[in-house]
Amino acid sequence: MYVTNVGFGMNIGIFDSGIGGLSVLHEAYHMLPSENYIFYADTAHVPYGLKSPVEIESYAEEITKFLIDMGADAIVVACNTATSVAIKELRHRYSLPIIGMEPAVKPAVEYVTRRILDGAFNRGTDIRNVSNEGVHSIKDAEDKGSRVLVMATPVTISEEKLRNLLLKVDKGHIVDLLPMPELVSFAESEEFESEKVEAYLTKQFGTVDVDSYSAVVLGCTHFNYFKPLYGKYFKEGTAFIDGNHGTVSHVADVLGLNVAEGYDRTIHFNDVEEMALCGNTRYFASGVQVNDIPTLEHFRRLHNRLEEVRNI
Repeated sequence: MYVTNVGFGMNIGIFDSGIGGLSVLHEAYHMLPSENYIFYADTAHVPYGLKSPVEIESYAEEITKFLIDMGADAIVVACNTATSVAIKELRHRYSLPIIGMEPAVKPAVEYVTRRILDGAFNRGTDIRNVSNEGVHSIKDAEDKGSRVLVMATPVTISEEKLRNLLLKVDKGHIVDLLPMPELVSFAESEEFESEKVEAYLTKQFGTVDVDSYSAVVLGCTHFNYFKPLYGKYFKEGTAFIDGNHGTVSHVADVLGLNVAEGYDRTIHFNDVEEMALCGNTRYFASGVQVNDIPTLEHFRRLHNRLEEVRNI
């Protein structure tokens, strides 16, 4: 258990199409434990990854207005798909800080580059310590099995935002894209390690040469829940990189907040009361505050799952 001081920090709204955004909220508990949080899961419209851009823009607009009405001082769009479609318009319409997410391609490319240059193909490197220096062409990436695979929703893959990101950071053309549309539905059903999930992963990963990758980008916040399974398909030492740490770091920078020391402490909730106290969090599902015990227990189990897989 880890309970923060409550009531004195900034009010930070975090929203996603469903429960994927809990992975960002959970990372915020570690890094910014003194703030207050309003979490919004748009469960009525999940998954965004199979919706049209017009629909996604409409949902994001409605949720942003709601979070502002609830007193949010800043908003985190904890959804790669919603960020790619709607973030530009949201920032144009609203004056408060709105922080988006994008697949962690840049740190993944830097990580692979560093490993090639150092010859350090060993397990245990902390990818959060990889610098943000420029990335140049990597001629021997394929020979060394050092490509980057980006897993994302179909909408994220098709949007211009990701294409522009790749043009900027993938100078060596070592990044491949893989749509994983069904993982979101599995996550929403709290189905993380079933035979169905493994069969789906086997099918999807069977379309690529898994041995050619040293880094896999989890380009959707729902994908973190499945971390224990990914290692079955990729070679030893493959890094699985998500954007949660970088997003919360960016929130801290934008809002002038200090990241907590010792943020790798364990956060495990024994009951829903502990969960509610952490970050003085209010939970909403498509505009309705979550007060019923079954749903809160569902969120508690998800938080504990995220804690278990956080350092994989």
